[in-house]
Amino acid sequence: MSNAVYGTFIPLYFQDVGFTQSQIGTLLSLGPLVAVLAQPVWGTFSDRARTKNGILLLLIGGTTVSVLLYPLSDQFAYLLVMISLFTFFQTSIFAVGDAITLEALDRRKSGNFSHIRLGGTVGFAIMSILFGLIASKHIDLLFVVYAGLLVISFLLVTRFPRIEGHQSQGRTMRIWVLLRNRRLMLYLTFNFLIQISLGYYYSFFPLYFKEMGGAPSWLGWSMVISSLSEVPFLLLSRRIFARIPVPFILLGAGAAAALRWYFFSVIGNPYWTLPVQVLHGAIFIVLSVTMATVINREVPNELKASGQTLNGLLSLGAARIIGSFSGGLASEAFGMRRVFSFHFGLSLLCVAGFAVLFLLQHRREQSTAETGTL
Repeated sequence: MSNAVYGTFIPLYFQDVGFTQSQIGTLLSLGPLVAVLAQPVWGTFSDRARTKNGILLLLIGGTTVSVLLYPLSDQFAYLLVMISLFTFFQTSIFAVGDAITLEALDRRKSGNFSHIRLGGTVGFAIMSILFGLIASKHIDLLFVVYAGLLVISFLLVTRFPRIEGHQSQGRTMRIWVLLRNRRLMLYLTFNFLIQISLGYYYSFFPLYFKEMGGAPSWLGWSMVISSLSEVPFLLLSRRIFARIPVPFILLGAGAAAALRWYFFSVIGNPYWTLPVQVLHGAIFIVLSVTMATVINREVPNELKASGQTLNGLLSLGAARIIGSFSGGLASEAFGMRRVFSFHFGLSLLCVAGFAVLFLLQHRREQSTAETGTL
C-alpha cells in the first residue's frame, strides 16, 4: 500500500512543485544510487545480526522518519538530500522482508511465498484507487499517508517469526561467494537489464499518462489494473515453477515487457494504456518472485539476506539509476514516446541474446554432469 502511494505519485509531486523532466529524472535516479551503496550494508548487517527482524524494524523506522521530513522544503538541493536519506532505509525493506518470509516458510515446511506476496498486490491495488482520488486535489498528503502505513507495518513486524542472522555466531561468509554461481549470475544479469526498462516506466509513465491527457484518478485505476494482473501468477506460481524451467519463465517476462513498451510507444489515447497494463502481471511480479525463490534456493544460509539485497542492489538500485537518469535526459531530447520505443528494442535484444546464453549454460551444465558421472 505504501509503495502505491510513493512509487506512483512522487513523480507527479515533483512536477507539481515545478521541476523539469531532467530534474525529476535526476531526483529519481539519486535514490537508486544510494540503494546501490546501502543494499550490501543492510544485507551484511542482517546476516550478522542476532535477528533479521531487528534490522527490518530499523529500516521501517528510519524510512518513516525520513519521509516526514520531505515536505519541509521544495528546494531541489534539499530534496536531493532527503531522497538519499529516505532511500538509504527504504530500498532494503523488501529484500530483508523476503529473506525473513522465505526462511520462516522453509522452517515450517509449508506455506506458499506467492500467496503471502499476494498481500502486496491487493494492498497496492486498494491504495492506488484511494490515493488516486486524493491526489487530484491534495497530492502533498502522500508523505503523511505513507508514514501512517509504515507505522502499521512496524507494529505488524513485531509479530513476525524471529529469524536469526546465520553469521551471528561467528560463521562468516563473504558475498563474493555468490559470484561463483554462474547460473545465478546469468539470472541476475537478465533481470537487471529488463529492470532498466521498468525503472524508466516507474519514473515516467505517470508523467506520460498525464501528458496524453489522463487524470490522476485514472492513473490510480491504471495502477490497479497492473497490480491485479499479478494475481493469476501468484496463485499458480507453484505449478508454474514445477512445470516450467526458470530460464523460460524469465524469457517470457522479457517478451511481455517488450510487447508492453511497444504498445506504449504507439498509443495516443491515455485510456487505451489501461488494458495494456494487464501485461504488468507477466513482468514485474514474475521477475521478483522468481528471483526471490531462486536466490533462496541457490544461496547458502549464511548469505540469504545478502543474496536478496544483491538482487535489490541491481534491480532496485543500478537498473533504476540508468532507467531514471538516462530516461529523463532522453525524454527531454526525444520525447517519452520515443524512449518507450527504444526500450521495446532493448527488451527484444535482451530476450534474444539471453535465450542463446541460457541454452549454452544448460549444455555446459549437462556436459559437466555427464563428465562427473563418468
